[in-house]
Parts: sequence; C-alpha cells; structure tokens
Amino acid sequence: MTPRTTEQRVRHRRRAGRRRALIGGLTALGVTGAALVTNGLLAPAGAATAWPQAKGTKPVPRTIEVSGPYDGGYQRFHGTGELGSGGQDEDQGPLFVLKDGATLKNVIIGSPAADGVHCLGSCTLQNVWWEDVGEDAATFKGTSSSAVYTVYGGGARKASDKVFQFNGAGKLVVTRFQVSEFGKLVRSCGNCAKQYKRTIIVNDVDITAPGTSIVGVNANYGDTAALRSIRIHGDTKKKIKPCTRFTGNDTGKEPTGIGTGPDGVTCRYTAADLSYE
Repeated sequence: MTPRTTEQRVRHRRRAGRRRALIGGLTALGVTGAALVTNGLLAPAGAATAWPQAKGTKPVPRTIEVSGPYDGGYQRFHGTGELGSGGQDEDQGPLFVLKDGATLKNVIIGSPAADGVHCLGSCTLQNVWWEDVGEDAATFKGTSSSAVYTVYGGGARKASDKVFQFNGAGKLVVTRFQVSEFGKLVRSCGNCAKQYKRTIIVNDVDITAPGTSIVGVNANYGDTAALRSIRIHGDTKKKIKPCTRFTGNDTGKEPTGIGTGPDGVTCRYTAADLSYE
C-alpha cells in the first residue's frame, strides 16, 4: 500500500472529524443505530445532486399499494382517470400507498401527481422526485409513537402549499433532500381530529426560494423540529422562516401561529445550522 502524503492525511482527519460531528449531532437528535447506516445518514454533507432524467412513463389510474420494497427504475409516474384531475382537492387519492415497513425508491412523480404518497406506518422514501407537487408530496399517517418515516435523497418542486404533511405519530427524518418553489417543506398537522407528539429532523437539505417555511410544528402537543446543515439559496432577504411554532387543535379550526425562530425546545437549531448561498 502506498503511504499517504501529509495532505492526504490532513484531508482524512478532516473527513473523519466531520463524520464524528455528524454522528454526534444525529445521535443527540435521536437518530441512532441501524438508521445511521441503512438510511445513508453518514454520508458527508454536500451540494444537491442533479435531478434525474425519466427512463419511461407510467400512467397510474388507480393507487399503487406497496407492502415491501418497490423500485420504480426512475420511471415517471403520473395520475390518470380519477387521479388525473391535477387539482388541490385534499380528498383525492394518492398515487402510492405504503404499508408499514415499505420502501419506495427511484421514482419520479410527474404531473398530475394527485395526493402523492401516503405512508400508513414506518416507511422509507429513497430518491423520490416530485416534478410538480399536487396537494402534498407525501403524507405520513402512522399511529404508533415508534413509527419512523425516512426521506433520503430526492426533491420536490412547485408545492403551492405543503411538501410533507405529518398527520400521524412518530419521527420524520428528511436527509439530503432538495426543494424549490414551495410553501412549507414539513408541516405537523395543525388541526387533525387526532393529534400526536411529533418529532421532525431535517438534515443536509437544500432549500431554494421562493418559499414560506421549512418546518411548522405544534408547540402545545410537544412537537420538536431540529434543523442541521440547511443550505438556503436565493433568499438574500431571509424571508423563508426556518421554523414556525403553532398552537394546534383537534377541532378543525385554523391553527394559531405563536412565533418563529429557535427556542431550544420546540425549534431546535442555531444560526450556524443555516447557510445562505
């Protein structure tokens, strides 16, 4: 084996230091064990990857149910028939329903996207790309406090309202994702009939303006949102709110906003966790 040069040894130490820092930070946020490895969370932070080119087109007239791994092979899926209205109706069906433990990967969701993806329990969305979000890109609906929803890689564009709607219980981890032209990246449901404590972690993500808010959470239900390594592009006036706190309810009324910015309890981040590029 060829000995490393001094420069190579320095680079190795720097990478190892960043890796240890990332592990420590994610462990403090509650991401531990197999999740660090299987979900690729140990990959170093970096610039957003290029959007993939579709390798084919697949119309979806009826919701596709997924109970295990489903590899879309980077085909473009889009709604037709009842799933093809292209509207913002919250009652329309999703293109995919993921049962507890399912994985959806290497999928491009085109337009119309219907109500995107629904996760009924723990699920993994790996390299899923929404070209034009309809109502929501994905909705997380599990009822167990131990449910973990993992979004790794992928991206979303043109979400006039929410990208990820968190209606259920448990933990949502969004890593190495990119979003542009959006309302909110993640919103903990503010007025669902059944409310839960929800944990949200957004790590190593690229945010491109215009946008309204990265995360919205319900302080009164014990929600927490942690932001790490967030790169915000094209927002020189810092109009995008990193974290907004609400008083949620279970009556269906519009929730009340009560503040923005880090507070160390509900919104967990510092100025160093955000960069403006």
